[in-house]
Amino acid sequence: MNVQPDRNITTATASNAAGTVSVRTTDQGVPVDLQIDPRELRHGAGHLAGQILALSRRAALEAAAQRRSDLAAQGMPEILLDRMGLPTRDEVARTQQADDEQQRPTSWLRSV
Repeated sequence: MNVQPDRNITTATASNAAGTVSVRTTDQGVPVDLQIDPRELRHGAGHLAGQILALSRRAALEAAAQRRSDLAAQGMPEILLDRMGLPTRDEVARTQQADDEQQRPTSWLRSV
């Protein structure tokens, strides 16, 4: 993850394991940059769209957690941060772990 504060807008970048797709979004989930290696196109539009959406969610969560950290450092009370719905780093880590577990293959067999 690469987090970049930009004029009161916090962004973060998420990439797939191969580094062939990366998405930078705001903490509100608005994509602001997309990088796709041409080799990814061979997997089809549906697969690529799924990767982009998953990476967008991951980047938005990371950016929101960064915004929470920034606001906390400026003295905003935790109760207000909770009401704003900004996730903690622990919540982001748990979400990412759950996402990773869902993407693990359940069998070494492949469909034919």
